[in-house]
Amino acid sequence: QVQLVESGGGLVQAGGSLRLSCAASGSTFSINTMGWYRQAPGKQRELVAALSSGGTTTTADSVRGRFTISRDNAKNTVYLQMNSLKPEDTAVYYCNADAAAGTTDYGMDYWGKGTLVTVSS
Repeated sequence: QVQLVESGGGLVQAGGSLRLSCAASGSTFSINTMGWYRQAPGKQRELVAALSSGGTTTTADSVRGRFTISRDNAKNTVYLQMNSLKPEDTAVYYCNADAAAGTTDYGMDYWGKGTLVTVSS
């Protein structure tokens, strides 16, 4: 079992910046990809950015050039640096991790409880 705890959300003016953090605990040896999703009211949850243990990055077109994902494997922590924030970035941001092949947790998908980011105009 993996537990994910997000932090760093809050209220920010358009054009501002925030950094989200997600710390993983538990069976962290089983984790492959870690990343961030977001869900705005009335909309589906969408991928923001993800980073595999091997260093492969996936970033949504809507945030490319503004958001940067990074990962500290020693601390089992993933970060999302969000710059040039826009009102449409307002959402609950969820940390996600999936289990690597070859582990007993393979096929499991872990989620944090979410942290709210509100961007005002």
